[in-house]
Amino acid sequence: MESYEKKIIVSQADLDDLNHVNNVRYVQWIQDISKEHWQSTAPKEMQAGILWVVKNHNIDYLSSAVLGDVILAKTFIASTKGAISVRCVEMYNDKTNELIVRSVTEWCLLNAMTLRPIRISEKIQKVFLSD
Repeated sequence: MESYEKKIIVSQADLDDLNHVNNVRYVQWIQDISKEHWQSTAPKEMQAGILWVVKNHNIDYLSSAVLGDVILAKTFIASTKGAISVRCVEMYNDKTNELIVRSVTEWCLLNAMTLRPIRISEKIQKVFLSD
């Protein structure tokens, strides 16, 4: 499967009352990297007229990140069936390689006009496969 990654530097605005990255921030980062992967990989004409919505997030918080940490975020598509795509996101401490967060999210593909689910075509699936 084709993966996508990026680095995130933890800032003061990312922290909670315990001076660790707030869980809500991880959810935002999961959504951000997922969207960036789609937008940077799929051709613009493929993106037109469709959109993705979250059906279910399953997130394991395994360790903490603090101010100044560099997080390596990686995402890939694990499977697709019908209108559902299962996307994994893993976030690591870039210095220690310790896994901080692992998420599995079900995304549903919608027709942008009708907002009704549509089947994920073979053409869309192939965008995320490595050759």
